[in-house]
Amino acid sequence: MSLLARLAPHLPYVRRYARALTGDQTTGDHYVRVALEALAAGERSLDAALSPRVALYRVFHAIWLTSGAQLEARRDDVSDDASQRLLRIAPRSRQAFLLTALEGFTPTEAAQILDCDFGEVERLIADAQAEIDAELATEVLIIEDEPVIAADIEALVRELGHDVIDIAATRGEAVDAVARKTPGLVLADIQLADGSSGIDAVKDILARLDVPVIFITAFPERLLTGERPEPTFLITKPFQPETVKAAIGQALFFHPRRTRQAA
Repeated sequence: MSLLARLAPHLPYVRRYARALTGDQTTGDHYVRVALEALAAGERSLDAALSPRVALYRVFHAIWLTSGAQLEARRDDVSDDASQRLLRIAPRSRQAFLLTALEGFTPTEAAQILDCDFGEVERLIADAQAEIDAELATEVLIIEDEPVIAADIEALVRELGHDVIDIAATRGEAVDAVARKTPGLVLADIQLADGSSGIDAVKDILARLDVPVIFITAFPERLLTGERPEPTFLITKPFQPETVKAAIGQALFFHPRRTRQAA
């Protein structure tokens, strides 16, 4: 199998990563192209001990680190909110965050790509998460009918520096809460106290607001139907606190900042 055939399935994703890393698709594509040319010319090689995808990202990073210092300067011409926020994160932390949060690599794989140890990757991710949490503090609506679970989620949200505007146990309470105050994030269960649906509550909210949503539910299969609202962030109960914290950071980080107001 040719080199191009081996790498072709991974190219759209390394291009996505390069764009997020540099803040610009043209610049990102340039470094991807340089990496591929280096592989084709035999100047670089894929590590046979790694999967093709991990090996490709590792080569990309080697190229980028040797010639991409200019990319660390703040780009004032970047208008995309997420890209601007990414470029404000320290470079090494940004790389570790993107590799795990955006590209779905494990911390071990990220360490292989970045040529560092597992402990350093965990520290870098934590640093990036702390920067994100500090910048994106917002007001959160929790839709959850179990008081103990709601209290646990509220504690996690407040620990991250966010405020909780309300805890709604039914669809009606959720809609009323949004009418009183606009949230910057919604955390929603599916099955609510009066038999109403958290899915319907979220549909009602999204009809009025552009707001990121994280579903936290014991019934994930009810969201895996292809119907809207699409569960970009879906956490299964019982949940791990760190999973919820990471999802909150990612949901806020990658959601465009737009003016949110009721119709």
